[in-house]
Amino acid sequence: MLSIGLAILAFIVGVIFLYKCSDILVEGTSKTAAQLGISSLIISVIVVAFGTSAPEFAISVGAAFQSHADISMGNIIGSCVANLLLVLGISAIIRPIKVKKTIIKREVPIIIGATIVLLLSSFFGLLDTHRLIGGAIFLVLFAVFIVYFIQCAKKERNNDVEKYESGKMLKNIIFIILGIAGVVVGAWLLIESALSIADFFGIPEMIIALSMVAVGTSLPELVVSAMAAYKNESDIAVGNVIGSNVFNIFLILGASALLIPLNAINSIGNLLILMAVTLVMFPVLYTGHVISRKEGVFLLVLYLFFICYIFLA
Repeated sequence: MLSIGLAILAFIVGVIFLYKCSDILVEGTSKTAAQLGISSLIISVIVVAFGTSAPEFAISVGAAFQSHADISMGNIIGSCVANLLLVLGISAIIRPIKVKKTIIKREVPIIIGATIVLLLSSFFGLLDTHRLIGGAIFLVLFAVFIVYFIQCAKKERNNDVEKYESGKMLKNIIFIILGIAGVVVGAWLLIESALSIADFFGIPEMIIALSMVAVGTSLPELVVSAMAAYKNESDIAVGNVIGSNVFNIFLILGASALLIPLNAINSIGNLLILMAVTLVMFPVLYTGHVISRKEGVFLLVLYLFFICYIFLA
């Protein structure tokens, strides 16, 4: 274990690595997708979400490799809650987010369905006793999700395609590789520092994962969605969050479950909170087809209550 001073320093450096390298990764993936003529909503759901979910993947799968199930599971639950309340809340305060009917009819049911599958799978032991079956099911559902949106991308193909230049494409691929490498390093620092901080203060790993680690790994989503809201790119602001949560649940927990039991049955209480938060988003998105600044403040207040609950409980 690291000393407390070194652990705090490592945590800060890890967050910086995750933030900067995720930014590089998002830039590389989004520009590559733009050259292929994919619409901004599709890019945000499957491409940008991939980039911004890289920290969660590195943290949770890395923690699973090190047999820290609580960090693996807690990070995903905390990140999903942070995406819906913290990220969308701040983004809406910066600028009210317009919500297309397409998002309400297509993306929202998907994220609600994914959360329901996670809750039921945890209750019936598909991430614990029967983790290999559950992990495989999650990865298959993730593959179906990707194929579905690739089909959507073909139907909604943007005719304003950037002229293909091999030099630019190579540069973007290098960005992707460097971004992934940096995210892995940042994730390792974050895991080691979080474990040391939890051990020093006698705080359970689950609480650290739900709070500090989750917020740290949600920084890319926060930056991308907040900037998108500022630039009035509502599709990216909302699509990034929805796509990230689906990636978190199906891809990351699916891969983690293949490595170790995730003690998901012990997280039912937190999963019920995630389910409630996800359901709250439907009326927030549906009313007026916009997330207003008042609703943004409401989401932030809910997140504050969530943080208080996990520490006090």
